[in-house]
Formats: sequence, C-alpha cells, structure tokens
Amino acid sequence: MMRDNIPNSQNDEPAIAGLLASSKTIAVVGLSSKTFRPSFGVSQYLQSAGYRIIPVNPNETSILGEKCYARLEDIPEKIDIVDIFRRSELVPEVVESAIHICAHAIWMQEGVNNEPSAALARPAGLFVVMDLCIAKELHKLRS
Repeated sequence: MMRDNIPNSQNDEPAIAGLLASSKTIAVVGLSSKTFRPSFGVSQYLQSAGYRIIPVNPNETSILGEKCYARLEDIPEKIDIVDIFRRSELVPEVVESAIHICAHAIWMQEGVNNEPSAALARPAGLFVVMDLCIAKELHKLRS
C-alpha cells in the first residue's frame, strides 16, 4: 500500500474505502476475550470479512484463534492498521509504537479521540481515523 496516496482525513470516504481494500493485517490493541466486549465483536466481524486479526493485550494468550502479543513491537509481521480499543488518554503510547513499527494507519474506535497523537502520526505517514467504528465503516462499504 502506498501511504503517500492516502489523504489523512477521516471524513474522506473514498480514502477509508481504499485503506480497507488495500489492508490485510489489523493489530487490535485492547482486544478482549470477553465476548460481550465491543472489541471482540468488531474483531470477529473483521476476521469473518477476511482480515488477519492480531490481538494486542498483555493479559491474554490467544483470542479468536490468534496468538496475543503484549506490545505492537512484539508482532513479527507487517501491520497495515492498528485498531485502538483503549481510552483516549492511553492512545499516545500506542501511536508511538505504531510509528515505530511503520504501520500504515491508526484507527481509533468510536469514542476514542486524541488529536495530539493524530498530529504526531500524520507527518510520520500514517493514515488517521478517529471516533469511527472500523466494522461499521466496512459494513457500509459492503452494503
């Protein structure tokens, strides 16, 4: 995926569609094995849509049949999207890790906003989405 061709506007539906179409691997930070949690349902939906889900949660060993990692830096493969299910004040550390591993995009789920982190990620070449559900956006595109 060529990051230079992706605008950094979360309101740019064609850019979001392009990101979702060109991405294959999504690291889900804060993914829980508790089936009632939004992170579980969203990840299950993304997995059923053909994405490779990599859980990032230091308190888990395996979720949805995938090995869990404590940190983004521990994942031994390339990550397209870092999907964040953490409180807004915990986002800066995740974004710094995403920049360090050269992820292509940061996706902050509904209710998650951190403009200073977004301002750090954009110049590093990451596409940034805030306060949107990746599953809902994918569902809209497929409907």
